Amino acid sequence: MAEKKPEKAEEPKKGDKKKLIIIAAAVLVPLLAGGGYYFLMYKPKQEEMLRKQQEESKAAALIKPVPEEAKIGPMVEIKEFIVNIIGTDAPHYVKASLSLELDKDSTVDEVNRRMPQIRDTILLIIGNKTFEELQDIQGKNQVKAELKSKINSFLKTGKINNIYLTDFVVQ
Repeated sequence: MAEKKPEKAEEPKKGDKKKLIIIAAAVLVPLLAGGGYYFLMYKPKQEEMLRKQQEESKAAALIKPVPEEAKIGPMVEIKEFIVNIIGTDAPHYVKASLSLELDKDSTVDEVNRRMPQIRDTILLIIGNKTFEELQDIQGKNQVKAELKSKINSFLKTGKINNIYLTDFVVQ
């Protein structure tokens, strides 16, 4: 009797293998290119957005809330002034208005008498700042602290409790 040979599965032909490789390459190359594009273009933007969110939360932490039970002292408004500031690439200036919170009513008279001296101090301190220093909240808080310290150094009847920037434009 004749023995039956088990049928062999047909082996793919060389031409079929080449077609399979070409099809796989045609599918994989665009997928790899798309993945590369995503990581090069969108991933840095996501990291930048996360960094900005962290900076905003740090800036929010620098703003000091005023306690509700704190008594607000008398205020003296310093009208708008314009100061040229230090800039490396182009001329820059600050246009600002301030309000000074004083500790007691009797200090208002002295502040009004010394207004030219106070305005001079403000112009000198802000005029020696750079454009970059005045861009963020930390720089503005630094200017307020310097102004408060310098003005309090020549006041005799009282002191400034706080300085409020009521208008501040850096250009």
